[in-house]
Amino acid sequence: MARKPARAYEMAPSRSDAARRARAELEFDEATILGALFGQFDANLVQLENRLGVYISARGNRVQIEGPEDAVARTRDVLKAMHQRLIQGQDLDPGAVEAIIAMSAEPTLEGIITSDGEKPSVMIRTRKKTIVPRSATQIEYMKALASQDVIFALGPAGTGKTYVAVAQAVSQLITGSVQRLILSRPAVEAGERLGFLPGDMKEKVDPYLRPLYDALYDCMPPEQVERRIASGEIEIAPIAFMRGRTLADAFVILDEAQNTTQAQMKMFLTRFGMNSRMVICGDPRQVDIPGGEAMSGLADAVKKLEGVEGIAVTRFSNADVVRHPIVGRIVEAYEGRNP
Repeated sequence: MARKPARAYEMAPSRSDAARRARAELEFDEATILGALFGQFDANLVQLENRLGVYISARGNRVQIEGPEDAVARTRDVLKAMHQRLIQGQDLDPGAVEAIIAMSAEPTLEGIITSDGEKPSVMIRTRKKTIVPRSATQIEYMKALASQDVIFALGPAGTGKTYVAVAQAVSQLITGSVQRLILSRPAVEAGERLGFLPGDMKEKVDPYLRPLYDALYDCMPPEQVERRIASGEIEIAPIAFMRGRTLADAFVILDEAQNTTQAQMKMFLTRFGMNSRMVICGDPRQVDIPGGEAMSGLADAVKKLEGVEGIAVTRFSNADVVRHPIVGRIVEAYEGRNP
């Protein structure tokens, strides 16, 4: 039986002042999901009030929104998107709410998040969760991951560059589209000098590769990750281990690519084999190798290859940060500082 969508009542200006005020009402028919929609102690509604500058009153299955006209319209759309997400069986944590709020300023919100009552047109399914776009740029990125051979993802931390790429790779591994998943990054310290690390080769390089493990465990049950690593279906290794190989039938991800040299990047890209896909992620402004951006293989490769058939470049900005909102503010503060 099809569920009814939330009903929106016509907005009516409550009074005329410098900032036009408005009121809107929504009615939800699925009483069983109201608790998840509103959040514990109405935490989701409080989050909307704080972020969008409105007042929200919930009584039964009706929600009334008051505030500036534009903010009321955005809040209404966000609540409808949150409601639709729950109907589709997806979680609604504070991060998801924040992402929907951020996307509410984009013209794509209605078509991608609510999709006229249907499932979103862009999504990635893994064993543990279904990933939907959390920013307009992620929509572009997910489409490129599904259609292009080589994808460069550029931008600051917290925009989902690596996480979404790992999710797409896991999805293709599960469905059999590729036979192997290869995750790599340069073993370069971010300003520290770690010195000698004890243990075998795996123990020496694991600290550099931990973010890739974290993304994998978020997309697959731990026992499956370990089993596939043991069988060779999933390989996690420094970029130096790629030399001399041809990576066929594989989904290959290079993380922190801004810390590759130009020679390393050329070597990595030329490992591309039949029925493969490569994703190169990095932030050109966070280079930790000697010589800085001028010597970075990422900036050099994008300059040479952008526009080549089969190669896509997705650029994220501070507005696409999908971690805690303070991360976006931190990035903006650092980028806005004086030299």
